[in-house]
Amino acid sequence: MDILSLEFLTALITIVFIDLILAGDNAIVIGLAARKLPKEQQTKAVIWGTVGAVGIRAIATVLVVYLLNVPWLMLAGGILLLWIAYKLLVDNDEHDNVKPGNTLWQSVRTIIIADAAMGLDNVIAVAGASHGNITLVLLGLLISIPIVVWGSTLFIKLINRIPWIVYVGSGVLAYTAAKMITHEMKLEQFFNDNPAFEWSFLILLVIVIIVAGLWKNSSRSKAHSAEKSRETQ
Repeated sequence: MDILSLEFLTALITIVFIDLILAGDNAIVIGLAARKLPKEQQTKAVIWGTVGAVGIRAIATVLVVYLLNVPWLMLAGGILLLWIAYKLLVDNDEHDNVKPGNTLWQSVRTIIIADAAMGLDNVIAVAGASHGNITLVLLGLLISIPIVVWGSTLFIKLINRIPWIVYVGSGVLAYTAAKMITHEMKLEQFFNDNPAFEWSFLILLVIVIIVAGLWKNSSRSKAHSAEKSRETQ
C-alpha cells in the first residue's frame, strides 16, 4: 500500500477516527487515576501514562495484525468488533474500579494497567482498519498520542453536545468489522467474486448495528421514563 495513495490515506483517517471515538474511556481513566495528584504533577501523569499505554497498545496491535493472518481469526476479530461497535452505543458502565494514585508513578501505573485492560476494542479496530500494514498501525497510534492527551476530553464534550457522533463512530467500527470478515482468507474469494454481495453485506451490518443500538437506547429510555413516572405517583 503506497503511503501517498488514496487507500492509505483513507485507512489512516479511519484509524485516527477510531482512536477519537474510542478515546472517551481513555480520558476518563486518565482523569480518575490522576485526580488526587497535585496539579503540577497531573500533566506529567497524563503524558507518561499515555505514552506508556500507547506503547503497550502499539506492541499489542502489531501482534494482533500478525495473528489475524491465522485462518478464521479475521472472522473472529470482525465478529468481536461488531459487538464492540454495538456496546459503544449502549454501554453505560461506570469506572468505579479505577483507583486514583497518591504518587505520580502510582497514577502512571494505574493509567497504563487500566488502559491495557480496556484497550482490546482499540487494538482490534486499528488492526482491522490497517489491513495488515504495520506503518499504518504505528503512524495511527503516534497520531493518537496528542489526541488522547489533549483532545479526548474535548471530544467527550463534543459527544455530549452532538450525541449522533457516537452513532457515526459505531458505524465506522461496524464497517471496519464487516471489512475484516470479508477479508477473512477463507471467505475472501467468495466476496471477491461477488462485489455486489460484498457491498450489500457491508451496508447491512452497519445498518443492523446502528438500528440495534437505537432500539436498545429507545427501550432503555422508555423503561427509565416509566420507572420515574411510577416513582412520582
